[in-house]
Amino acid sequence: MSSPLSILLPSCNRTFVVPVSDSCPLLTNSNTNPNSCCFQACLFNSIMRIPKSPVHFCLSLFSPPDFHFSRPFLPRIPFHLAKRHAFHAAGSNPLHDSYTMDKGLGAGIGDIISHFQNSSCSDGVQEPCIWASPGGARKIDIGKQIFCNRSLNMKNIVAVGFDMDYTLAQYKPETFESLAYDGTVRKLVYDLGYPEELLEWSFDWKYMVRGLVLDKKRGNILKMDRHKYVKVAYHGFREMSKEEKVEAYGNTLIRDAFDEPDYALIDTLFSLAEAYLFAQLVDFMDNNPGKDSKSTDYVRMYKDVRAAVDLCHRDGTLKQMVAKDPKTYINEDRSIVPMLKMLRESGRSTFLVTNSLWDYTTIVMNFLCGSHTLDGGITCNSDWLLYFDVVITGSAKPGFFHEDNRANLFQVEPESGMLLNTDNGTPMPQVGDISPGLLLKEKNGTCRIFQGGSVGHLHKLLSIESSSQVLYVGDHIYGDILRSKKVLGWRTMLVVPELEREVELLWELRDLRKKLHLLRNERDLIEDQIHHLKWSLKSEGIDVDEQRKMCTRMDDLEYQRDKARLSHQEAQRECHQKFHKVWGQLMKTGYQNSRFAHQVERFACLYTSQVSNLSLYSPDKYYRPSEGFMPHEFEIIPL
Repeated sequence: MSSPLSILLPSCNRTFVVPVSDSCPLLTNSNTNPNSCCFQACLFNSIMRIPKSPVHFCLSLFSPPDFHFSRPFLPRIPFHLAKRHAFHAAGSNPLHDSYTMDKGLGAGIGDIISHFQNSSCSDGVQEPCIWASPGGARKIDIGKQIFCNRSLNMKNIVAVGFDMDYTLAQYKPETFESLAYDGTVRKLVYDLGYPEELLEWSFDWKYMVRGLVLDKKRGNILKMDRHKYVKVAYHGFREMSKEEKVEAYGNTLIRDAFDEPDYALIDTLFSLAEAYLFAQLVDFMDNNPGKDSKSTDYVRMYKDVRAAVDLCHRDGTLKQMVAKDPKTYINEDRSIVPMLKMLRESGRSTFLVTNSLWDYTTIVMNFLCGSHTLDGGITCNSDWLLYFDVVITGSAKPGFFHEDNRANLFQVEPESGMLLNTDNGTPMPQVGDISPGLLLKEKNGTCRIFQGGSVGHLHKLLSIESSSQVLYVGDHIYGDILRSKKVLGWRTMLVVPELEREVELLWELRDLRKKLHLLRNERDLIEDQIHHLKWSLKSEGIDVDEQRKMCTRMDDLEYQRDKARLSHQEAQRECHQKFHKVWGQLMKTGYQNSRFAHQVERFACLYTSQVSNLSLYSPDKYYRPSEGFMPHEFEIIPL
């Protein structure tokens, strides 16, 4: 029988998807019975006792089976089908071919976020399996779970809001970030006067990760723990030694805050390309002194990179390419529409707040939520507006979240994109002809579209009485989550696409992590014995033979200590590189939570790998965190 103090989690029956070839009858014949070509196998089914670390990976894995609907839902037959994608190899040269992540050593973001669980209806049309589907209340794959930092009862939520870029719209880094990188390099060369040989460089989209910090003055890229101690550091692409790290960041009387203006935080997936380019420029300028007037000033180089990125956004370089072919740059997730329908059927309002303007927003949202033709194409219309009560474009977050923000709120005419004046969201009499399309929208009481404004306008439009009644889902820890949580008190959910692969690796590497724990304990025990022997040798009255024996014993212990230290370092390096060859685990830095994980714990009530995971849970679910443990409890509570 388990100790009364032990924490028992539900077993997790994980759906394991068998890779299927394109010749499989299930893929080529829409009338084929889905059960004939796929099966579910239990990947693991065991009772786990997991202590809660500051970032929680423990949560109830399924919704209650005895649910009922307040409104009818269309029946869907659940069926899982997916194809595993191979890792993409990159070149080896950091400037021309890019740095490479070895195959199998940490998947790229694009590999992580492109797998979705589908269901197959009797007519052969692929539709997502959601919680509201018959058979939908099932145990959830560990990579699709929603993890909880603070209790959140969805029954208290009256409005659910979403960011668009990298939240509803998950961009493919191998195409979108490469596009951003190429555009930025061209701006540096043709607009800011950098050497033309930069045009020969290429981008490794797997190299950088979120949570890093750029040291603008020194040209360094840092990963630190939650206490802001630098654990991994690179100057450009050269790893810094322990002595260099101590010299730069350890020998100070006052702790550095590692914030602006001397540092830049890589806290969004949009920033990965510019961080990689900054590292390339640092190496290039170090290896070519005097070739360019900017060569000795890392701060100026970073400012130029930022200016080039801004130019790409202002002149429409990126968005025009995405608008021409959204499928090339954005992952398609057909669970989004059923999720939005389910939330609205549950009686909640839904809204969209994005920094993108209306012309780009409607293209992206039409791709994600629009009607699909038989040949896989997208029907261009504004049907996606039916899934929202309010859409606010050009919101200028995070300033949007300040109550004292006095930005004007304009209503958008969807047909032409024309901006119309409003009185705090209330339509004002317009001079001249009024668009019939706008009058129709107002008459039917459907989605209202705006640009600008502030959170005060949004609260009024949705009749929000308390900020705690709002759940907002975003991907940017500062632009979306920190401000909305810290300033307003909204409930928050952070989308972390990298999380899906991370939690799967945590399970796969559980034996290696146990080995690390044992090696660390062995090393501590040996060091304690050495310290005791050294202390004993100082004592008076010990004869020569006893001293000789103690010295021999100490030599043996020091050999064992060095051996244990080497084994521990090798195992730690192996574990580190399984997650990412350079930066290791996203949520950890050594044995401490990373700075990024610390921010997630502080400001995100919930976090998950993709926004549509909400569709796998009841819209009235009560999310509860796991129990928190302090270090003194680990030796008492069985693990």
